[in-house]
Amino acid sequence: MTLYADLHRHLGGSVVPRILWRYFQRQTTDLAQRFPHYPEFEEFYTRSRNTLDEYLELHTLVERVQTAKTLPYFIYRLIRGAYIFENLAYLELRYTPYLRTPEHLSQSERIKQMAQIVEIVGQASQVKDYPIVTCQILCMHSRLPYEVNKAIVDLAAEKKEYVCGIDLAGGDTHYAERLEEFVGLYKYARSLGLKTTGHLYETPQGCYPELLPYLMRIGHGIHIPLLYPELLKDVQQQQQCLEICPTTYLKTGTLEDLHQLKVVFDRCFEAGVDIAICTDNAGLHNVRLPFEYENLLTQDVIDFQQLQACQDAAFHHAFAWPHNQRPASLLTGLLQGNSSQESGKISCHAV
Repeated sequence: MTLYADLHRHLGGSVVPRILWRYFQRQTTDLAQRFPHYPEFEEFYTRSRNTLDEYLELHTLVERVQTAKTLPYFIYRLIRGAYIFENLAYLELRYTPYLRTPEHLSQSERIKQMAQIVEIVGQASQVKDYPIVTCQILCMHSRLPYEVNKAIVDLAAEKKEYVCGIDLAGGDTHYAERLEEFVGLYKYARSLGLKTTGHLYETPQGCYPELLPYLMRIGHGIHIPLLYPELLKDVQQQQQCLEICPTTYLKTGTLEDLHQLKVVFDRCFEAGVDIAICTDNAGLHNVRLPFEYENLLTQDVIDFQQLQACQDAAFHHAFAWPHNQRPASLLTGLLQGNSSQESGKISCHAV
């Protein structure tokens, strides 16, 4: 079977609509009363939005229920689905740990609780029956204060057994007024030996070349080839990889048609820039990773050779994948119990 790596998947957007709806029904929340029947909830949850900011509001719907108590429930189902339905061998889960802590606590108390969240996510991801190599990317957030974002970077450095890198999320249009601050945080992260990615060049308003030198991968980045193809030479020289999430651009109103991505792929391949195809929010979109590939192929955005190149690029640029191992051989070892981890997984620190 073909094995996949997903380098860009948000924990908040990974919950498939039916699981989320069932959770709301069991908890008798306001949303359970608003959506007593599943089809109405699925239509609301998965429909396209007009802007990226409107789309990101859906994350708050899930973040408020992903608590220390409930995270194992959601993550088990996420890992099970990724293994059974997507043939994932490798998965990087990204999220902002601060947003999983109780809102009634003070900022300092919430910062202290972030370490517990990272440990819960790390341990819950180790599902023996579904041996996927998993790792966490901790997201700084454009709407959070500097003190919280710096604490997230420090936490990533402290928890390398679970964390493989950091990200900057929250909508790239909001970086401008704090650009110097985010550049400083990325410099600090690199000084700590952390691997870096960041949501950048996702929208025409979110293009900040000042951040590019500090990223090892570029989250989305589609407007580099679309609007600033002259930057592709630098991206190639830095061996940066674009994390392209096709369905996202339709759901956020960033693109009108999937075929608009053909220019992105063609220009990147011509420039020797690697692309990893990712889901971003597989649950929110109700589109799993193999279907992201299939949609691009059947709509003539990529061909089979380019599809294989993107599959290879995903493993090559994975922050915690042992690059001397082929996906099939490593997964076979995990299934046979040859991993050094009792859980059947390889930790970020171990690889």
